[in-house]
Amino acid sequence: MTNLNYLEADAALIASCLPEEIADEITKEQLPLFYTYALLMRAKGVDTQLEDVHDAWAAWASAARPDHPALVPFEELTPEIQALDRPFLDAIREAALVRKEGVTVWLRQD
Repeated sequence: MTNLNYLEADAALIASCLPEEIADEITKEQLPLFYTYALLMRAKGVDTQLEDVHDAWAAWASAARPDHPALVPFEELTPEIQALDRPFLDAIREAALVRKEGVTVWLRQD
């Protein structure tokens, strides 16, 4: 088994906090995105906002998918597209609390 560095471990923690149907779809190509989410978690923790998650995704997508139609500022996205970031925000916040408190918490809202 390979030892993970601290950002890899945080990225894995964030992925583990996602709903199963999303976590199961994570590809190897998306790992750099989760490293960016890990950095966001360490910098902002539970104060992370939807716009932050979109900006992190946009930084990754600028290289991975430069022609993606959602590569616009967050406020220019439709509410439906903005909502796609919600599970990632919840996972980042949950992971931040796990790191801070050392316990698993439940933040997701229905």
